Amino acid sequence: MAADGKIVSIKPILKWAGGKTQLLPELLPIAKAQTGRYLEPFVGGGALFFALDKPGSLISDSNPELINLYRQVADDVESVISQLATYSNDSDSYYSVRALDWEQLPQSEAAARTIYLNHTCFNGLYRVNKRGQFNVPFGRYKNPKILDADNLRAASALLQKTEIVCGDFDEVLRQHARPGDFVFLDPPYIPVSRYAEFNRYTREKFFDDDQQRVSSVAEYLVGIGCSVIITNSYHPMVFELYPGFDLEVVSTKRFISSKGSSRKADDLIVTSTSLRRKAELSQRALEYPSTRFMGSKAKLLGDIWSEVSDLGAQSALDLFSGSGVVSYMLKAQGLSVTSNDYMAMSAVFTKALVENSERTLSDDVAHELLSSSPESDHFVETTFKGLYFTDEENRKIDDIRANIASLGDEYDRAIAMMALIRACTKKRPRGIFTYVGHRYDDGRRDLQQTLEEQFLRAVGEINAAVFSNGMDNLSRWGDALTCDQSADLVYIDPPYFSPTSDNQYVRRYHFLEGLARSWQGVTIQEETKTKKFRSYPTPFSTREGTIEAFETIYSQHQSSVILVSYSSNSEPKMDEMVDLLHQFKRHVRVTPIDYRYSFGTQHAVNRNLVKEYLFLGY
Repeated sequence: MAADGKIVSIKPILKWAGGKTQLLPELLPIAKAQTGRYLEPFVGGGALFFALDKPGSLISDSNPELINLYRQVADDVESVISQLATYSNDSDSYYSVRALDWEQLPQSEAAARTIYLNHTCFNGLYRVNKRGQFNVPFGRYKNPKILDADNLRAASALLQKTEIVCGDFDEVLRQHARPGDFVFLDPPYIPVSRYAEFNRYTREKFFDDDQQRVSSVAEYLVGIGCSVIITNSYHPMVFELYPGFDLEVVSTKRFISSKGSSRKADDLIVTSTSLRRKAELSQRALEYPSTRFMGSKAKLLGDIWSEVSDLGAQSALDLFSGSGVVSYMLKAQGLSVTSNDYMAMSAVFTKALVENSERTLSDDVAHELLSSSPESDHFVETTFKGLYFTDEENRKIDDIRANIASLGDEYDRAIAMMALIRACTKKRPRGIFTYVGHRYDDGRRDLQQTLEEQFLRAVGEINAAVFSNGMDNLSRWGDALTCDQSADLVYIDPPYFSPTSDNQYVRRYHFLEGLARSWQGVTIQEETKTKKFRSYPTPFSTREGTIEAFETIYSQHQSSVILVSYSSNSEPKMDEMVDLLHQFKRHVRVTPIDYRYSFGTQHAVNRNLVKEYLFLGY
């Protein structure tokens, strides 16, 4: 509190190379949300510590001169203030004070000397020669603030209620940290050159093995129940050191370079999963009819919504809607949703349950769709005879197709076709069409029910899921790269490319896609056993095409918040994906989620055990 009784927002006492003032908008909301004790073992200038202003904290550093400063401000701030008042901003005074050995001075004077040199030296640097002597030249600033008595007294009040320790970060944390603590680790950054960096205010170098020690102690802290934030440079090594942590890339400026053009940089904020954002889903969001669709994000809806719930988006574009479950969730959460997919069957799903807000299919109409139709073209019965279903089931599929085509309402047709697709999926072991026969029949109840029973059941489930969110919603069937719909949020869940995996949705679901299109505009490959048709051309079938597609999409939607789902077994790799998105977004947040796919696409033993990454660009 100042002398006039006003509350003072505490500022750092020192200017600091690598200080975190610029990152406070990102760090402070997280820190303020924590209820446990605050620990900062690389305290440096203490930007977050002072901004948080939390009594009962613990700060430490391996630099004894810095720790002396904080202890003297805590214990004898008036002596420090008195000494600072004697200093002047001229070259002779500066070099005279610089020549003093701080260890030979009274402790309060040594603290004042540290502050004075920091505020008047060139660029606020602290550099020592091989003998440990401070050798930064005079800064020649016109009016540096050498003494800020009010801020020092406010800092003193906080430091008096803070445990101040001098020591190695690892030893300090293993001795003092306890479950429930919130720990901020701000080690010397990994240089882009990968050479060792001089530790701030010390002559000791911080090598790659020291970075590994930081990673190890972070894992230890999480293991005992602490929440952890780590900051470091935007460097591939950080991605390797913290594979199970959330990461956020933030563009910043450095103020310690003499060249303005070299001051732009990127920071990585690494957080333990205990700090992950949590957001509740509405019950309606969970009522989408269950599906085994390849790549479905039904199990990740809570994670996806938690990433974007606090961004204030009113509209969303789901570029690769797939099963439609994410579009449906976003609709249930109150957004105006546009769903897009290059597959007609996906567009049918979202026509029935995203664009449609009130239309349901009556029981009478549903039963009528099961009747024999004189308009049947017998296409399935003749083309797919003996492949997937019995002759009777094939005839029934043709009857239902013909009856659906006669319906006058587009939403009636969408609901009925979705129900037929679901019935065929349920009657097919594993729900895919990459093989013929029933060799995967596991005796599931779905396989014992008739096609008619499955169809009527699907109609009932779809009807129950129809609702209005009071917004205009749209289902689009088309190429994601040509979709120019604008939205606050763009969600991207593309086919995942990997040299050892198969991302061909059409190959798995060609029969269902044929139902949705009535096999119009496709060429069946008669020589194939499964009678599949040629897959649609997609840039996601090669690594180079995938990169170009992402660049195109990001460029088209760079004014929107962008959220990308991606798998750890895909290419480009995680750090490359961050680079791609970071070209268009100042902030990129990476959330890794342990995930098991319903069925694997890899040839390895644990092919379906992966991490699903959520990349958020804003």
